[in-house]
Amino acid sequence: MSDTEMRPGPAGEGSASGDELLGRLDLIEAQPLAERAARFERLHEELLAELQRGDHGGS
Repeated sequence: MSDTEMRPGPAGEGSASGDELLGRLDLIEAQPLAERAARFERLHEELLAELQRGDHGGS
């Protein structure tokens, strides 16, 4: 499964986006260590960007 298929929805969409994030975390955890590290880093960057957009009133 590609990263684009596992992207969490925008924050504030209720439990569906939380379930998506948990599902994505489960998929990442199942990967070999090197792949897991790279995917966690990408997830971190995506979540940080989402938080920063929220700080600036963006969507």
